[in-house]
Amino acid sequence: MIRVVVVDDQEMVREGFSALLDAQDDIEVVGAAGDGVQGVALARTVKPDVVLMDIRMPEMDGLTATRLLLDGSDDVKVLVLTTFDLDDYVYDALQAGASGFLLKHAPARELLGAVRVVAAGEALLAPSITKRLIEDFVKSRRGERVRPAQLSVLTERETEILLLVAQGLSNSEIAAHLVLAEQTVKTHVSRVLMKLGLRDRAQAVIAAYESGLVVPG
Repeated sequence: MIRVVVVDDQEMVREGFSALLDAQDDIEVVGAAGDGVQGVALARTVKPDVVLMDIRMPEMDGLTATRLLLDGSDDVKVLVLTTFDLDDYVYDALQAGASGFLLKHAPARELLGAVRVVAAGEALLAPSITKRLIEDFVKSRRGERVRPAQLSVLTERETEILLLVAQGLSNSEIAAHLVLAEQTVKTHVSRVLMKLGLRDRAQAVIAAYESGLVVPG
């Protein structure tokens, strides 16, 4: 079972998401909270696999809550919920370690799929909106970026893999593009994350853009 906590300041949203998720055979909602303070405390107590985290909440926003929850912990994944597709906080949430984000008005099947993808240890990067959002915020903060020296630890193949991950391709899509076995791609991705000290694919995308390895647009 995938254990989920829903954190949102709107009661109808909390109840709606909780009911939808609880109706699935493989998902169990183990708690819900109305702000970041309650959400962090609840998640630390019940230890869910995934936290659905709203961005804009009273007492403590979802960004701060995400940072606190993920600081030093790899046991829980955070899926950020936002009303607007260009929410100013989404990029920061991904930087803080969130595994992806989802629009609140997304279809039910996308929410269910997102929870399962994140619970499996993958980042939710497939929707084109994610790539555009990351590009937009990297552009706005660009300044002068120097490719970090640590990227030099990657092999030529690993650098190629990182470029494709940054474009939002899944392991199977990368495998087809490079004519490799999917398991081989998965191994390369794991090595890239390990060598660069990254949490998941979401942070790999950010690293690729911030380093200048990938140019926005």
